[in-house]
Amino acid sequence: MTASLHLVDALKRELRSRGLTYAQVASGIRMSEASIKRMLSRRDLSLKKLDAICSFAQIELAELTQGLSASEKLIARLTVAQEAAIVSDPKLFLVAVCALNLLEFDEILASYALTKAELVGFLGKLDRMGFLRLHPNNRYKLLVARTFAWIPNGPIQQTFKEHAADFFDCAFDGPSELMLLLNGRLSAANSALLISRLKRTAREFSDQHNEDAKLPADQRQALSLLLAVRPWQLKVMRALQTGAPKKPSGDNPIPRRPGEGRDPSCSARDESQIGPRPSPGRGE
Repeated sequence: MTASLHLVDALKRELRSRGLTYAQVASGIRMSEASIKRMLSRRDLSLKKLDAICSFAQIELAELTQGLSASEKLIARLTVAQEAAIVSDPKLFLVAVCALNLLEFDEILASYALTKAELVGFLGKLDRMGFLRLHPNNRYKLLVARTFAWIPNGPIQQTFKEHAADFFDCAFDGPSELMLLLNGRLSAANSALLISRLKRTAREFSDQHNEDAKLPADQRQALSLLLAVRPWQLKVMRALQTGAPKKPSGDNPIPRRPGEGRDPSCSARDESQIGPRPSPGRGE
């Protein structure tokens, strides 16, 4: 008895999401790589072989059956390693942002200096990450949830911080531009309420983005929305606070330990989750 076509497709997606190659699966269940490729490409897989592959890859059958519904499983966040891989290649980063902006294959080619072969290759990499599903005739389906976001202080956000000066190098007084800088003191309850409203604004931006996806690319301009709020004062103001650390006297300042001197109101960076600092990349 053989597994259903949809079940085999779900298995292939799960193997890709775990970064397992045909060669690794073949070695794990003691078969040739060619045989594994043939079975999966033809979707001709016995239940016995399906069980063997699942056992090797530590995949529960329930994980596969969840993917048999009409809507594929959507991701809300990539892994740190996946974000680092994207941001390490400017062209891959560009294609990922274009996919998030719901640009079609031909629209990406017309807008950026990419060859057809390059674009297919980059979409294939994003497919293997589970970021999108690449279909015949170079069509693709984005597989990110409505709540999708980059990892807080992860490789993508770190790259933005490195290039933040370019974002702010603008008067913010033209069409589709706005910058408001407000300062105030709020209670913990009102701070939480403000953050909730900002999250609602982000969801509305996402909804409008999806609503306009049906329009041609030349009728949709690329917008970047930055929402940020945190306890913060200028360094010169923090230095004047009562009890603020005094600047050491003498020509040779005292060396600081890692993290020392950071604004105490800012959350510390969790090195165990973020990993190495990635190389700079570019987006739209």
